[in-house]
Amino acid sequence: MKQPVYAPGQPGWIRDLGRTGLQVSAVCLGGGPLGSMPALFGRDVTADEGVATVLAALDSPIRFIDTSNAYSEGESERRIGAALVEAGGVPEGVVIATKVDPSGRDYSAERVRASVAESRARLGIEKLPLVHLHDPESFDFAEMSAPGGPVEALVQLRDEGEVGAIGLAGGRVQEIAKYLDLGVFDVLLVHNRWTLVDRSAGALLDEAVRQEMGILNAAVYGGGILAFQAGGPTSYGYRPAPPETLQAIEAMRRVCSDFHTDLGTAALQFSLRDERIASTVVGMSRPGRVARTLDLASEPLPDALWPALEALVPPPHVWLDAD
Repeated sequence: MKQPVYAPGQPGWIRDLGRTGLQVSAVCLGGGPLGSMPALFGRDVTADEGVATVLAALDSPIRFIDTSNAYSEGESERRIGAALVEAGGVPEGVVIATKVDPSGRDYSAERVRASVAESRARLGIEKLPLVHLHDPESFDFAEMSAPGGPVEALVQLRDEGEVGAIGLAGGRVQEIAKYLDLGVFDVLLVHNRWTLVDRSAGALLDEAVRQEMGILNAAVYGGGILAFQAGGPTSYGYRPAPPETLQAIEAMRRVCSDFHTDLGTAALQFSLRDERIASTVVGMSRPGRVARTLDLASEPLPDALWPALEALVPPPHVWLDAD
């Protein structure tokens, strides 16, 4: 028996983003590669190619785009903004999300407000519907959450109506959990930590559900290794993958082959089929990648595939955020 497809027009393609009132598509265009970060994503992306990729997404059933103030020093936002101008503005039903970022070691309240202003100017959007606090785990939690600090500034921007919903986007789960416990965020974005081979974010997802937050899952390919049925990188989450993880991935590839599919399709649909997750963020930097991602999302897969893959998940001590 094969599960329902996650295709445009099918139930479950457009989803509520928690309590925000926003609705998003099951697949989100991730803007990390758009501005060109070859050291991280393996290739240069020209401005024309980046803009064309956004336009391809806007012309597709994808209704959600995610970016950040700091991606390629703002180039990702500039390219999205240029595409929006060419498209005549933000199409109806499309949500553009971005993230506030520090300037060097400056992650002050003033920097948060400046980051939002910069993003507005680049994107050409007066009121940003969703703005995340980005990667706060690299800074002292007590200072970040103190009165007059950056968390309070982002909350004030929402309460003043300057931005819509506010989110929390980060990596190391032990640090992100502290911010989640503040109870002030509307959306949680995790990356590399809820995939076929890493379940570090499990407790975070449970807490986000308890708080009725929207949940976004990014980097479901672990930086690329889970996108390939053969070959590809040997790193996971931008660091060398442990032997147990590499062995699990090879075994999963064999299982996928036995079920007449591939690891990349399974890696994407692992996230799509999780009812807690409103949208899965997939980095794209070529126009053709948009249609390819939609094809992977909509391929029917046998129900029996999932327990077979689940039996191969590597042990918690090799996950990114093992205690």
